[in-house]
This record gives sequence, C-alpha cells and structure tokens, in this order.
Amino acid sequence: MQSASHSLRLMGASIHLTIFHEDAQNLLLQSEQLLHLYKNRFSANDADSELMEINLQAGKKAVQVHPELFELIELGKKHSIAANSHLNIAIGPLVQTWRIGFSDAKLPSEEEIQRLLKITDPEEIFLNDSNREVYLSKEGMRIDLGALAKGYIADKLKEFLVEQGVQSGIIDLGGNILTIGENPTFHRPWRIGIQNPALDRGEHVAVIEVSDGSVVTSGIYERQLVVDGKTYHHIFDRTTGYPMETELASITIVAEKSVDCEIWTTRLFGQNPYDIIEEIEQQPGLEAFVITKNQKMMYTSGIHFV
Repeated sequence: MQSASHSLRLMGASIHLTIFHEDAQNLLLQSEQLLHLYKNRFSANDADSELMEINLQAGKKAVQVHPELFELIELGKKHSIAANSHLNIAIGPLVQTWRIGFSDAKLPSEEEIQRLLKITDPEEIFLNDSNREVYLSKEGMRIDLGALAKGYIADKLKEFLVEQGVQSGIIDLGGNILTIGENPTFHRPWRIGIQNPALDRGEHVAVIEVSDGSVVTSGIYERQLVVDGKTYHHIFDRTTGYPMETELASITIVAEKSVDCEIWTTRLFGQNPYDIIEEIEQQPGLEAFVITKNQKMMYTSGIHFV
C-alpha cells in the first residue's frame, strides 16, 4: 500500500492530508479540488461564494442553495437556537466588523456593536425545506459558518476518500483533525497532540489516541487583536458583541464526526469548565479535554491517553 501526503494553504489554515492507497497521489489531487469547491460554497469572506449570495440578499429575498449548504445552515441554526448555546451562525455582522485574525482588524465602537447585535438573531434565519431556500429577514444580516464549516468539510472529504477505498489516513484542516481507520505504519490508533495554549504551536500538554474519529480544539490563543495594551480574542459572546469573558483557554472535543466536534467546542465555550465536563459526559459519543487560563486541565472519562 502506498502512502502520500499533500499540503496547501486554504480557508485561512495550513492543511495537511496523508492517505494510504495504491492511487494515493491522484486521490490527493481530487481532494484538493474538493477543498476548493467547499471553500467557494461555505466562505463568509469571499464575495463570490454561495454563502455570500444569501448574505447579499438579506432582507430582500430568499435564495435557493446547494443541498450541502442548506444542510449545514440547518444544522447550524438548530444548535444556535438550542438552550444555553454559545454558538450563533448569525453572528456574521460582528465577526466582519471586528475582523480579528485579518490585517484590517479593529475595535468597533460601543454604538456600532449595539446596532449590530440587533441583526444577529438566528431565529431570523428562515429555511424552506421543500425547495432549499434560505432567507435572512433583516437587511445587514450575515450567516457565518466559520464555527462549523471546517468540520463539515473534513467529514465530506473523509466520506469521499473512504468511498474510493482509503482505509487509513489523516485529514488536518488547520488543527481540525479527522482520522480514517488506524495508523498502518505502527498498527495502532492515531496519536493526536492537544496544544498547550500557553506555548508555541506544536507544544502539547497531552497526547491522545483516536481511531476513525475527530479531534477539534478551540482556544482564545488562536487569533487575537491588541488595542491600547488590551488583548481581544476571536470567540465572541453572542449577548454582548465582545470577545467572550471566560476562564477557559481552550476546549477540545473528540467525536466520530468532525462537525460535531466543531459544534460542541463553540456551543460550550464560555461555560464553567466543570459544567462543560458534566455536559459532555451526558452526550453519547463525545469526549472533552478542557484547559483553563491558569493551566488547570479537566477531561471526560472516555479520553484515551498515550
């Protein structure tokens, strides 16, 4: 069995793919084409993306969309309106105004934040299942799928590769890890490091084992803006419009599907660390590893450490 790897920069992330297959190189080229297709479908930053067409028609008319885009928006709305959820796919106006992680990032005025909060209600996203139409009821609304798109894309990419006969591989979409089977070189589960939020990328606080599953970490250290000596991170509080005030440094979710990992890292970010662990212990098929700002670590009972 041949192995091949491929790296590229896309969706604001360094992407690394490794698969084991007799036609590995060709499958990796097809995988890159799929990644570009999904970027053009789900991007909230590209003016010509399929998602942007919905945002441009906010307050004007419904837009018929591709089944995958409809599926992801429907999933995102479901978890955005769930009780106590910190996820909100309608938070796009705030994300695009703060622009944390981009060269034009800025600190908006209090008046601007309060005005934008009025157009970030996920209940104002209307979905028509019969013809896959999406309508944003207020002008200026913007859907942002950044909190779950990479997970969805990773799952779709794995689905494609498995259909082509790939039994072993690892998909890394900029820290969003999804594994196929086990590591055939060592005949054991894949080993995935959990980033130490206080140190440079690649410095791990722990290493866990995962077979046919995903590991996703969300942390306040990933993208930041510093204004007048104060640091602002990129995870927003949907009620205030400002970066989340939290004792968390990072939360890692382990699950079979990468999109589930993405959803729950955001749904729970901002909650008390103990409550996060308790909540995940009650969710079948999910595990969590939490690190606080003072480097306290907590994790659920099903995490498998090396």
